[in-house]
Amino acid sequence: MLKKMGEAVARVARKVNETVENDLDTLDLAECKLVSFPVGIYKVLRNVAGRIHLIILANNELQALSSKFMTTFSQLRELRLEGNALHHLPDEVSTLTHLKAIDLSRNQFQDFPEKLTALQALETINLEENAIVDVPVEKLAAMKSLKSVNLRRNPLNAEVRVIAKPLIKFDLLMSPEDGQSN
Repeated sequence: MLKKMGEAVARVARKVNETVENDLDTLDLAECKLVSFPVGIYKVLRNVAGRIHLIILANNELQALSSKFMTTFSQLRELRLEGNALHHLPDEVSTLTHLKAIDLSRNQFQDFPEKLTALQALETINLEENAIVDVPVEKLAAMKSLKSVNLRRNPLNAEVRVIAKPLIKFDLLMSPEDGQSN
């Protein structure tokens, strides 16, 4: 167990160093067995955080992201958090004013993260395979840049299914009512 933990830490360090040394705009920490975003990374990335436009934290074990994460990486264009154990986003997600795409699929959201509706640059929201019942359709409809919202494999209530279609101008992907996927 200790050896595996050491390998995971070494992998994170290697990927962070690669981002810094190569002046990359991407930080890929997918499948690193992270339970939280390592605090030490903020210090290592402090001089390049503003240039990072894509962070991939897919397929970890994250249960939450801190407000510091959101404010440190405020220049993000894309955030990939699929396959974690997230159930909410911090209020500071609203500081990601350049964010165009967020992938929150295969997490544990029971409520639609409404703070996302304040992000006017957002084009794509993926919330497939969560436990979301209700969706702020009117707020989503008011988002001018929004092109796609994936809500497949969520137990959406019937009201969302009825009112969504006439109000929205973007692609709203939902599973059929009988539970089969599209």
